[in-house]
Formats: sequence, structure tokens, C-alpha cells
Amino acid sequence: MKNINDLGLFDDHFLMEKLTKLGDPLQKLDKFINWKIFESPIYEAFKNEDRDLSKGGRPAFNRLILFKALIIQSLYNLSDDQLEYQIVDRASFKRFLDLKKSDKVPDSKTFWLFREQLIEKDVIKGLFRTFNETLDAAGVFANEGKMVDASFVEAPRQRNTREENKHIKETGTAPGEWKVKPHKLAQKDVDARWTKKNNATFYGYKNHVKADTKTKLIEEYLVTDASVHDSQAMEQLLTEKDEGQPLYADSAYTGEDQETVYKKKKVINKIIEKGYRNKPLTEEQKANNKEKSRTRVRVEHVFGFVENSMHGSIIRTIGIVRATAKIGLMNLTYNISRCTQLKIV
Repeated sequence: MKNINDLGLFDDHFLMEKLTKLGDPLQKLDKFINWKIFESPIYEAFKNEDRDLSKGGRPAFNRLILFKALIIQSLYNLSDDQLEYQIVDRASFKRFLDLKKSDKVPDSKTFWLFREQLIEKDVIKGLFRTFNETLDAAGVFANEGKMVDASFVEAPRQRNTREENKHIKETGTAPGEWKVKPHKLAQKDVDARWTKKNNATFYGYKNHVKADTKTKLIEEYLVTDASVHDSQAMEQLLTEKDEGQPLYADSAYTGEDQETVYKKKKVINKIIEKGYRNKPLTEEQKANNKEKSRTRVRVEHVFGFVENSMHGSIIRTIGIVRATAKIGLMNLTYNISRCTQLKIV
């Protein structure tokens, strides 16, 4: 039996043809997305390094290929080691990255280093915005309304003592004894937090998003630790472009402070109303809530895809800086996938 690396030219052609007939999802991404829009911001971020390399040749791998590999990683929630293995093993991954059988595949350390460089240069949010600006210029966002919600993204759970957890919660810094043990400190997350919701316990971060009601594309996002209340992110998510548009969210976003934000941002309040012990909802309010929910529920489809199709409710990183980067790539990957579903790019 032939190994995939022993395939001849025609065998390779038939393999690719078979993958296409079976509906290769990565080929669909490649067909609908213009990856060249990401070249300029990536090039701009690395121009100083490229200048230093002028005497010694170019980087070993095209950075657009590395970026597309990170999109694969986010789409399937792979570790760096798994990403390397799957690219070596899977013809569909190679085709997506425009790698031939004989081409060298980047190793896991290369992926890690490239992502760390993107984080250090604060490029990931810019790449997300670059993609959205392209969509905006093409008139993709309907701007008929916005919807806001948040989802937990769990991080590796820490085995700390009560005293250590108390110190982290009160100061936001690592206990002194950790600082003399660099290896231990590197494995400790002082940014992630514990929280409870509906009797379930979570540890990690929150992905707060604002999405377009019609297309279900993410327009803005904010990453916080898991203990931050959903409503606290609202003001940072809303922009001038949202003025005059209906804003949909669940009852967690009600309250006097939030009303002030909605007036300041000049949005139309379509938040689900909340009943209280001595002030239950009227029949009219219940009917209004039912109508609002028909639109608001669409934001849950966003998180449903991220959590179920992309397995994006868990990350493997330490600290909020890396968590923000991973979640940012996850949100970008969602938008790319969503555009492919809509066939609009």
C-alpha cells in the first residue's frame, strides 16, 4: 500500500480531486477569502526584522503561510504540536497552505514563535480590523441592529493553595515565592479568574462580542477575566457607527448604569427586560421580550459555532495577553468561516 508521500503526480491529482468532491472545507475558505489583504499589516509589523535579514536572506517560511496555519489551528483548536503533525499528515491542510508534498513543513516551535511575535507587536486585533474594514467597504454589514453577549473561555486550571489564590485575587500579582522559581512562574496564570453561573463553575476568561444582527458577523470584541460582569464590557464594544441602531442583549445588560451608556452611545434600547420580586413583568413587557428574543438569540449562534464547530470554549495559554491573542484569532477565524457560509467575500 502506498504511503501518501510516495504518491506520484497523477495520484496526487486524483487525491486532490477526491478531496474537492467530498467537500473540503478548507478549499472553500481558500476560494472565498482574499488572503492578500493580510499581507500588508503582517509585512508592516515585521519590516524591521526583514531589514535586519537583508544580508542573510529571507525568513525560512512565508509569513502568510504561517498566518493561514494559525487560522487552521483556530478552526480545529489544535495545539502547536498537533498543528505540525496534521499539516504533515493531511493533504487538505497542505493544499490550503499551498505546500507541495516535497515542501518543508514549519515545526511547532516556528508556529509558537510566529504567534508570540504577533502578540508582541500587537498585530492580531489589527488583522481582525483589516478583515472587517474589507467587509465594511464591500457593504457586508447590514447595520440594521447590533447584538451583544459574552461567553466563557476556559483556561488550564491552577493547583494553588488558598493563600496563593487569595494573594492573586487581592493583588493581581504572583506570590513572592513563585518569582524565585521561573519555571513554576511560567506555568502560573495570575490573570484568569474563577466564577459561577447557573451553579456551574468556570475558570479562565470571557469573550465579549458585538455582532451584526443580520449577518451574525462579529464587529467588536473584548477579552476579560471570567469574573467580569457581562454588562461591564458594553461601553467599550459600542462605537459611533452604532448610533441610531437597535441594540439587543439579554437581561444581564439592564440597569441604571447601562441606561446611561445606551443614551451616551445613542443606540435604541432593545434589551430584554427583567422582572423583580415586587415588580413582575407586565403582559406587554413579556410580549416585547418575546419579540426582542427572536433577534437577540442570533448572537448565541455565534458562540454555538465557536464552541461546537471550532471547539473554542477552551484555550491552552497562560495569562490574559496570550488569551486575548488566541481569542482574537478565534473571532477572526469565525468571521472568515461565516463569510464563507454567506459566500460574500
